Parts: sequence; structure tokens; C-alpha cells
Amino acid sequence: MTDTTNQRPVSTTGDEAATLPTTYTPADVEGELYERWVERGYFTADAKSDKPPFTIVIPPPNVTGSLHLGHAFEHTLIDALVRRKRMQGYEALWQPGMDHAGIATQNVVERELAKEGKSRHDLGREAFVERVWKWKAESGGQISGQMRRLGDGVDWSRERFTMDEGLSQAVQTIFKKLYDDELIYRAERIINWCPRCLTAISDIEVEYQDDDGELVSIRYGEGDESIVVATTRAETMLGDTAVAVHPEDERYKHLVGTEIVLPLTGRRIPVVADAHVDPDFGTGAVKVTPAHDPNDFEIGQRHNLPAIAVMDEHAVITAHGPFLGLDRLEARSAIVAALRAEGRIVAEKRPYVHSVGHCSRCKTTIEPRLSMQWWVKVGPLAKAAGDAVRDGRVKIHPQEMEKRYFDWVDNLHDWCISRQLWWGHRIPVWYGPNGEVVCVGPDEQPPTGEGWHQDTDVLDTWFSSGLWPFSTLGWPERTESLAKFYPNSVLVTGYDILFFWVARMMMFGLYAMDGTPPFHTIALHGMVRDQNGKKMSKSFGNVVNPLDWMDKYGSDALRFTLARGANPGVDVPIGEDWVQAARNFANKIWNATRFALMNGATVEGPLPAPEELTASDRWILSRLNSTVAEVDGLYEDYQFSKLSEALYHFAWDEVFDWYVELSKTTLAKGGPQADAARRVLGEVLDVTLRLLHPIVPFVTETLWTTLTGAESVVIADWPEDSGYRDAEAEAEIATLQRVVTEVRRFRTDQGLKPGQKVPARLDLAATVLVPHEDAIRSLTRLTAPEEGFAATASLPVAGATVALDLSGTIDVAAERKRLAKDLAAAEKEKAQTTAKLGNEAFLAKAPDDVVAKIRARQEAAEADIARITAQLAALPQG
Repeated sequence: MTDTTNQRPVSTTGDEAATLPTTYTPADVEGELYERWVERGYFTADAKSDKPPFTIVIPPPNVTGSLHLGHAFEHTLIDALVRRKRMQGYEALWQPGMDHAGIATQNVVERELAKEGKSRHDLGREAFVERVWKWKAESGGQISGQMRRLGDGVDWSRERFTMDEGLSQAVQTIFKKLYDDELIYRAERIINWCPRCLTAISDIEVEYQDDDGELVSIRYGEGDESIVVATTRAETMLGDTAVAVHPEDERYKHLVGTEIVLPLTGRRIPVVADAHVDPDFGTGAVKVTPAHDPNDFEIGQRHNLPAIAVMDEHAVITAHGPFLGLDRLEARSAIVAALRAEGRIVAEKRPYVHSVGHCSRCKTTIEPRLSMQWWVKVGPLAKAAGDAVRDGRVKIHPQEMEKRYFDWVDNLHDWCISRQLWWGHRIPVWYGPNGEVVCVGPDEQPPTGEGWHQDTDVLDTWFSSGLWPFSTLGWPERTESLAKFYPNSVLVTGYDILFFWVARMMMFGLYAMDGTPPFHTIALHGMVRDQNGKKMSKSFGNVVNPLDWMDKYGSDALRFTLARGANPGVDVPIGEDWVQAARNFANKIWNATRFALMNGATVEGPLPAPEELTASDRWILSRLNSTVAEVDGLYEDYQFSKLSEALYHFAWDEVFDWYVELSKTTLAKGGPQADAARRVLGEVLDVTLRLLHPIVPFVTETLWTTLTGAESVVIADWPEDSGYRDAEAEAEIATLQRVVTEVRRFRTDQGLKPGQKVPARLDLAATVLVPHEDAIRSLTRLTAPEEGFAATASLPVAGATVALDLSGTIDVAAERKRLAKDLAAAEKEKAQTTAKLGNEAFLAKAPDDVVAKIRARQEAAEADIARITAQLAALPQG
């Protein structure tokens, strides 16, 4: 009824339970199990295998990093996919590695040098780079050990680093190819500049936050020929080369084409008409500083304006005059003061809260700066990346994320790839004494001789990580691994780097691999947030170290919590109480399996024929196969939250809370049906543990190997739906569950203690429940009626009648008094809500959601009245 053809089961007896401690302690098993998996080569992918490939790359974490909840979340999802595919018979490769993280790593080593009173310039470039490699060998890669703690099933034999020799060759190869195809060029453009790190940085390395600044309105020119502009960066006015207005703005048409005097400088600058200007914002006129603003740069290009840089790389004013040598913030105050003295300040607003970019590494305010840099001409590359999704070669999941992807790739600007750092892939371009420029490929000798020198810049780390899906497999060589494992089956990553990393991999993969995209599917997930949905941040004090939760509750508990919250493309709130609940689930799995082993559950031999099984046996096998089918479908749709919920409720609710309890009655009777129940119990646990394994690998490995005696669940077969369904048994057990649930609810309502025995007569003749009387009594703590039995309450449910003798079990007078008080409260609530809903004036003014809440309160009150009235009627008279 379920597929177990390739298992290696052995008979299990109650003695097997003795090999399991009475309680599950994750720390006692996790580390040992993981190292055993690695040593046995379970995660090692074989390029020569004839199995179908399944490939995923790890989004390479920074070598400076450590495991945070975002990593743990993403790795859990990837590991679940890979483990399942491995069990399904695929040659599964999860490619691990780390990114050299240019700025972050250089900053770490520079801070170490600063403690010694040195800078990188004291060492020189070559010695500094050697120092970084030494740091990487000694301190980098902390995250690798933490990945082992989490249970990542990566192929450690293939671990790569973006500065490895092979990956460096790939970087140089594709740079040369792009250069020769005129898709890489050098030009002066506006870039994000960090005055602290002294380098251009990518958009993703800029963090925007609301800062308190000032907005000053300045009058340029005189009288009717003057224009007022507003700015938050008064210091940049020294570099203004125009004032721009909208072409159709009647207020300024008479000034377009004229010149006005730039205050404090005496320079005359033109008034130009440009459609970029919003006439309805502010005064409808903007100052144009082409060397210090990306939008102004574009205006400058359209109107052939000069670009005057007024700051150096440290953001210190270089323009001659009284402000020379001032830091940009000092200059801002000084310039505003000077303008105020001249009567040029029309208005000032302080504080003026506005969004300001900061370097994600050092938190310094970013300075837009005109700079000579290397660029990738992304037009044709981005078009190919968009076409691959549009024509269906690559699927984005969830599909609604496609729009964001197209919005990005269809409007992508040329990519600045050079960084003014020493740590990274150095740009393979040499300059000659007479202005020669030579790009050198990996197998070519650089030019030599007096006056030749290599470009001092290095490449953006996104350039090398964009090659990750194929450079890690040996490209540019046509290796066995590249042939076997490219393209990747799926990329699992956060929507936050859809533009920066994913788009770059798409562009480079299609370009380098003859139009073959780097992956078939892009599965996007959200960000991990705290239990209140707030972004995790050190400044908020809500950052969680996942290792702390793994130490406290076990890796399985953290993994299950993260998977259970993973809806595609949606952020994931997480709190410690959820991890604790997942730990309780692991304990429940442990205890249920121990019970099964103690009672002789077995996986040996075929399952008995359906006619040899009880209804509860047939029911659980039917539900088991339905769950296998449901989980399979959800995996294929990357619905981790839903499949985790399905597994949780099947395992806890149906297997542990119902079938295990029902089997106790069967086992107690002995005989052939008890033997059949042992085999069914073994089967259900075997399959359930295999279904759970990809998400909670450690506890399932321990239990499954004990249950089956087989080598490892890591290499066990993934369960298959045999197609067995038994609607009749499912209906029969559903009726039983309804009766038991109603009796339990009645007992609770009457204030009976959970273990308190109550005599009752069960009239089941008109139902399918006659064979289940013993089970019903056991599950509801109802004893058989004895002499003198007198029913004081009758509970009709599902065609059956349960008559109970409650005399002597409860204080009837006290219970009647308590229920009467509850009934009065419910009737008062109903009266109040009915009055509101009957007030036409209120209904005409109240919002729909308020009316809906009141109506819901009314319905709840009516339900309470019916329930309490029934409880009062069921109480013994007298």
C-alpha cells in the first residue's frame, strides 16, 4: 500500500526501544550523525553517475560572516529540497562555497592593522593581500562549521571560494570575452562613493535611512531674472553648472536660454529646459550639479554641461575659495551661513527628514561622485535575461515576482564593476607608456617593459559571484561536472537579491553558456523577521543568533520552525516560543516511536491484505498515502509552509493522537489483528519518518535506523503514493473521532477531571461503531455501567447515544450556578450586539469592518447560549 521495495528492514521487537533514551537530547546525536553522513559520502555528488542530476548552488555567504537566521532559513529550504531529491534517486549536488566579499574583508583586516598602528599603505599592496589571505586561512569561513551544525547536506569535497585559482581564471576569461565583444568599457560616470572605504560601491551595498537634515531655498540671480532652488546639500552648489526647469513651465519660459550668476562664485550658469524636472515639486526649478548627482549628470549629458567636481575622495572641498579644505558637512554649514549673510536664503527647514544613502559596511554617508570606472554594457545581456523568463526557459516562483524581475532587467543601467580596493580580482587591463590599453586573457602574457602597468582597481564581488553556477563546475573548461550539473535545477534565494545577484547570474550564464540559462527555476523566499513582523536589526535589539536556539532546542526544532513559516516570496516572522513548540513536536515523534518499538512495531514482511486489517488500520494507511501525495505536490510547488503543516498535523494529530491510541486497544486484545497492527504501525512510522527527514534530519535518522535496522534514512527511498485509498474506513474513523471529541468536550464542559472515570451506556447499534466500543471507552474514560446505573445525562452524537451517570462526580448545584452566570453574560452580550445591529443610524455611519466584528460577537453569543443551555439540560435533576 506504500512503496518499500528498496528498504533493508529487519524485524524489530520491544528490545529495540531500549536502545533509545527515554528522552531525546539533540546535542547527544546531532554532531556525531552529521560527521558520519559526511564520512560515508552521502552528500558527495558523482559526475559519472547515470542518475538524473539535481543541482543547487548555495548563495555564497561572505567569508567574514557567521550564520544568522536568514542563512539558517534559506539553508533549511535548500537542504530539504536536496535531501528529498537524493532519496528520490537523483544525483544531487548542493554546491557550497564562500564569497571573498571585497570591501567587508578588506575592512576587517584594515581594522586589525589599525590596532597595530598601521594602514594597508604601510604594508603595500602585495603584502596587504598576503595578510588578507592569512586572515582568511585563520579566521575566515566560520560559517562552514555552523552550516554543519544546521545539518546542511552540501558536497564539502567541492567547496569553492570566489578567489580560488579556478574561479579567478573564470573571471579573467569572461572579462576578456566581454571586453572583446565591446560589452565592457571604461568611462567617467556618477557612482556611489564611500569616503571612508574610498571605493565605489554597488547599489546593494547602500543602505537608505531617514536622516535629520536641512532644506534650504536659495535665490540664484537678481530681481525678475532670479530663480529660487531648494537643496539638502548646499555644499554641492559650488559645482552647479546650470539651473533646470520644465520646458512647459510658463513661470520660467522667459529665462530659458539666459544665464544667471551662481552665488558665492561669480560664475554665470545657463537656465535650461529639461523634461526630467517636476514643475509641481517645490519651486519647479532645480540646481544642476553633474559631478555630484546621478540625475544631474543625465541632465548635463543632454545639455552638454560641464561637470565640476568640488570634493576629493575623502569628501573634502577642493573648490578654491573660503571653503577649500572643509569637510562636506562643515562646508554645508559655512556655505549656508555665507548665503544667509548675502540675503540669498529664502527659506530654511530644520529638521528636514529625508532618505539618505549610507555605506552598509561602515555607515558613512554615500557621496554620489563623478569617477572614471569600468562598466558592463548590460543592454543585450539584460534583454537575454528577460527573454529567458518570458519564453518559459526559466520559471520564477511565485509567479507574481516576475513583474519585479522585468521591471528591473528591462530598465537596467550599465553596471559599474570596478572597485578601488586591493582585495579582489584585479582588473586584467594593462596601460602602456603611450596610452596603449591591453586586456589580457588567462592564457596570455601581460605586456612588459618600461611604463607598462596594470589597472589598480579590482572587480565588484557581484562580478565573480555572478559566475557561480558554472565557474564552480570548472568553466571555462568543459568538465564532466559542468556537463552533468549545469544548468542548476533551481535557485533558492531571497527576493531582496533578485536584482543584484540573480539578474547577474542570468546575464552571465546565458552569455557564457551559449544561451543556456543557469537554472530552470528561481524560487524566491522572503526575509526572516521577529515575531511581531519587525525587521531584525542590532539597533532594534531583536537580532537572534540561531546557534543559541539550536543549543537550547536542537537543530531540528529550528529547521522545522523556519520551514513551517516559509510561504513563497513572503516574509517570515519567528519567535522563540515557535521553536519551543517545534522541539515539542520532535519529542512527540520520539515518544511515539519508542511506544511503537516497545510494542513490537515492525517493518518486516509485506503489509497484510485489507480484509485482515481493522478499520483504523485501513484508515491510517489511506491517510498515509494521501499525505504522501499531498506533500509531493507541495514540494514541487515550493510550498514549504503548507507541506510542513501537512506533515505536522498528519504526524501529531492522526498518527500519534489517534492511530497510536486506537492501536493500544487492538494490541491489548492480542491475536492476528494485533500482529497486523504492529506491521501497520511500523509501516506508518517508517514512511512518516522518511517524509519528515528532509526537514528534521537528525531525530528522524536516529529513530528510522532504530526502527528499520537499515543503514541511513539519508539514502533511503522517498515514499511513493501506492494509490491505496479507503473512503469507507476514513468515514468510519471520522464518525468515531466525532463521538470521542464530543464526549471529551462534554466532560470538559461538566468540569470532569481528565482521568476521572465515568460510568456510561453506549448505544451504537445504529452506527458503524459497534466494533469500536472498547476504543471509545478507552479514549473517553467511560466505564461500563454496573448495577444501580442511572443515566443523568444523555449525549446524542453521530447517530449514537452516550448516556452518562454523573451522580457523585460533580457538585450539581455549584455547576448549575456557574453555568447560569455564564448564560446571563452571554444573553447580555447578545442583547447589546442585537441593539447595535438594529440601530439604523449606527449602521449608516459605522465602517464595514466594525459592523462585521459586532455581527461576529452576536453569533458567538448565540452559540454560547445554545451550548450553555444544552449543558444545563444535561445536568442531573434535583
